Amino acid sequence: MSMSGCAPDDPLAGCTPLAREPLSAEQAAAIAPMLKAVADPVRLRLLSLVLSHQDGEACVCDLQPAFDLSQPTISHHLKVLHDAGLLHREKRGVWVYYRVRPEAMQAFLTLFAAVPDPLVDPTGVAPPATTTAGAPA
Repeated sequence: MSMSGCAPDDPLAGCTPLAREPLSAEQAAAIAPMLKAVADPVRLRLLSLVLSHQDGEACVCDLQPAFDLSQPTISHHLKVLHDAGLLHREKRGVWVYYRVRPEAMQAFLTLFAAVPDPLVDPTGVAPPATTTAGAPA
């Protein structure tokens, strides 16, 4: 399924692997902010921490001890991940809890899905190397 019919608020919805179909300029522009959001080491770690946290959700109070950063800085990075469509957030009292959007993670997997390597047979074993004359090395 091509991304051309996806909703503007979820640019990864219905995406196809990059190796199967080239992105249009509009698709690349829509996906780039998500990639930019996870390209920051702090945000990548935050995403990992939220994913691996008990019950798959965490608040700033759970995440802050892993960093030498202030609570407002952590909250800013979480907001960037949320605004990029990678995290859900839910306010409970004075705390905001974050959970990774499974559909965003699945879309990333689809987007970067590898295509079969014609030099590797279906068992995953590469054929023997050959010399320039075509005889086995």
